[in-house]
Amino acid sequence: MGERDDYKFLKIKDAISAINQKVNLIGVVIELGFPKTTRGTDYFCSVKIVDESYPKPGIPVNFFMAHMENLPSVGSPGDIIQLSRVVMKTHNDGVYALFNKKFSSFALYEGKNGEDFLPYQCSLFRPRDHDSKFIAGMRKWLVDFHVDEGVNTFSFLREMREGQHANLVCKILHVCEIAKNEWMALVWDGTDSPPISINTNPEHKMDEQLPLQLEPSPPLSRDLLRTFPTVGTILRVIIDKVNQKHVLHLLNTGEWVKFISILCEVHAGLWCGVLTPFTKLRYLSNEDHFVLACQRSYNERLSLKLGRIPYWCFPWCSQITEVDYDHMPFATLMDVLTYSEATARFKCIIRVVAAFPWRAEDFSHHGTYRIRLTLEDPTARIHAFIYAEDGVQTFSYYYSTCYYLDNIGILFM
Repeated sequence: MGERDDYKFLKIKDAISAINQKVNLIGVVIELGFPKTTRGTDYFCSVKIVDESYPKPGIPVNFFMAHMENLPSVGSPGDIIQLSRVVMKTHNDGVYALFNKKFSSFALYEGKNGEDFLPYQCSLFRPRDHDSKFIAGMRKWLVDFHVDEGVNTFSFLREMREGQHANLVCKILHVCEIAKNEWMALVWDGTDSPPISINTNPEHKMDEQLPLQLEPSPPLSRDLLRTFPTVGTILRVIIDKVNQKHVLHLLNTGEWVKFISILCEVHAGLWCGVLTPFTKLRYLSNEDHFVLACQRSYNERLSLKLGRIPYWCFPWCSQITEVDYDHMPFATLMDVLTYSEATARFKCIIRVVAAFPWRAEDFSHHGTYRIRLTLEDPTARIHAFIYAEDGVQTFSYYYSTCYYLDNIGILFM
């Protein structure tokens, strides 16, 4: 391809027919794969791009570079990428563009909110005045563009399975550093994760205490917790050192994203997501129909009388337990943790996942009950303490069940 051919840009719908040819493209990045090493000495990543001629499903662009820092680092959702002399290839009946580090080049520009026509990252590329009209046209198209993925392409948090990969549409609630070079994103979709079977050996009770959260102490502040939804599981997504540079700046609080092929794991009886070399990130607008469906489902759940009981209790919880204050509405443990007053009563449906001491004969010490329970529901895990006369009431057949957590009574069935 000669120098004058660099001024010719193909629409994606035309490029997919130019197999084994070098082409120039301008598209919008809607999906980003995380960098990984190849079987050789190169580094690899893949992005998916669309344009006005091919808004669905888009085509992958595969990059191979000698150094990881030379791979494209997309600055924000919906940024524009300009590609020169990429080769169109086929694989498994699909078409993709191959970036060859010897003769291909790219330039990344800000998306629809960009104000200039200078790339913020480029490779073997000299910006030209001629290119500005293409960038301007792409920005104009982006104003009303929304990704349309079709149906049945993602899972809810309630459908997670340990050890399996899932495509999760989630809202970013918070991103924090939990250790040196280790970060965590807290995400949510309004549904309840399934309960986990916890097989702790009681003989090793001192060494196997279940933590209340995955992040190390101190826990998240109450002021921060009050900004979180009180219904639905908040999933911890672990971001290791390798992925920090390429993903942290893309996880903006309040934005919705789709994690493609995220690994679902269980740590200390708590769900978490793990980014792997095969994980990809797709950007979603607040008007995306998946996002609107999640928000609508959440709002409907809040409006229902029984909307705060866990999904795993439907259609109803056990009726064998009788409680006082039966007229009270149900609450979640996140409601308890974020309540503004010091003393209150709540009616929650929870699981008791641990007790200390664990043997019934040790519950009472010289006639005084002293027990710490670990309770959880889909929203949180807390400690509840039974002490003295509360223990007498708890283990009496003539009284309702009432546990106390720092002067907060928790009625549970």
